[in-house]
Amino acid sequence: MTVYFIGAGPGAPDLITLRGARLLGECRTCLYAGSLVPGDMLELCPDDAVLVDTARIPLPDIVDHIVAAHERGHDVARLHSGDLSIYSALAEQQRELRARGIPYEIVPGVPAFAAAAAALDTELTVPGVGQSLLITRVSTLSTDMPHGEDLANLAATGVTLALHLAAHRAGQIVEALAPHYGSECPTATVAFASRPNQQVVRCALSRLPETLDAADIRKTAIIFVGRVLDAMTDPEVTDSYLYSHARMTKLRETPHP
Repeated sequence: MTVYFIGAGPGAPDLITLRGARLLGECRTCLYAGSLVPGDMLELCPDDAVLVDTARIPLPDIVDHIVAAHERGHDVARLHSGDLSIYSALAEQQRELRARGIPYEIVPGVPAFAAAAAALDTELTVPGVGQSLLITRVSTLSTDMPHGEDLANLAATGVTLALHLAAHRAGQIVEALAPHYGSECPTATVAFASRPNQQVVRCALSRLPETLDAADIRKTAIIFVGRVLDAMTDPEVTDSYLYSHARMTKLRETPHP
């Protein structure tokens, strides 16, 4: 018996990986966050699978369900939205399973920021503009940011930001970022990326609070901040070296080993 932590992707049922879909179809028990995982995805589960919505279940009860499945000899699909590597509460579940000697495996998924970038029709690393992406969030009542990771400190890097779980703190974002990025720095917010109710709004940093308020975007959104968001329309942006004539010529002139 194995617990498979499966990244369910950003929301569209068909953005789960082939491996994730195959395992979901084999596991006799599935635990999923009903508030984030699309119901259509559960159609991949076996007809007789035990389905448990964990959206309002505390960690000890989630572990109890896994232990019960383990005792029945069931493989378990533990579905999390996006990818398990960020903001998934994976670590605390790993600790509980290790303590009980229950084997598990992590199956990566399409991260939400990637789906949001696709919705924006943009590349987040543009030659000569930005080659870094900093994924972060803001402090909330439930989860504070560690010392040194407050938004103002991170903003000092000046790199492109992808802010998760932060739409309800737009005013705080502007206050922290404007001194480093400038009030006219472009932003783009994608709510419910890849889902039928997907929303995309763009505005200057200074207008972020009023723009999100007008669009009624409060959660399940990613806010991008950075100059790369205007790169498509910037005439001074150069092409990459990767497919340039200069590189191709150099490759042709370089003897193969």
